[in-house]
Amino acid sequence: MQDQNLISKTIEFVKKELKGAEGGHDWFHIERVYKNALLIGKSENVDITVVALSALLHDIADAKFHDGDESVGPQVAREWLESQSTDEEIINHVIAIINNISYKGGKNVRTISSIELDVVQDADRLDAIGAIGIARTFNYGGFKNHKIYDPSIPVNLNMTKEEYKKSTAPTLNHFYEKLLLLKDLMNTESGKKIAQKRHDYMLGFLNQFYAEWNGEV
Repeated sequence: MQDQNLISKTIEFVKKELKGAEGGHDWFHIERVYKNALLIGKSENVDITVVALSALLHDIADAKFHDGDESVGPQVAREWLESQSTDEEIINHVIAIINNISYKGGKNVRTISSIELDVVQDADRLDAIGAIGIARTFNYGGFKNHKIYDPSIPVNLNMTKEEYKKSTAPTLNHFYEKLLLLKDLMNTESGKKIAQKRHDYMLGFLNQFYAEWNGEV
């Protein structure tokens, strides 16, 4: 059973913490991941409280905005949950999910096996693809002052985790270095079905983009 009081307090905490955050990693991103996680979780045998808390806290302090420090987010999440006298088993599970959810250039090896992680990871990855994914990608590219596209800069599918984190490649390269790869990395059947539709939408966008870039339409 979902601990609705804790969930409600966590929602307010996250809203406050992420006030003024970059548009692709703000409260609305969290809210979409939370909703996606609850949707996917309906088809799986999960601890819904763990799913909800992990979705809400997974980006509470994204390393991208803390000089690459991956310890900040889990620490903030742990301190919050401890302040709410949350069961230690739940806290440890949530923190483990936060530590294992990120893509990190496809080089992130999971250290736990958890259906709750499967669900929340799928929910987070769904928000990186489709129409929302396209919007978030270009929003972040603009935030970092990356080029939209440069045909002379090739896609790099062999980046290390550190190279991926520090990449300054054009935004369009990110489609090939991450977004178009996510469909085949989904964990759950529900996630796979939703991802296919969003994947196809991105392919249509790219076809239109190149046609306009080349003056064909």
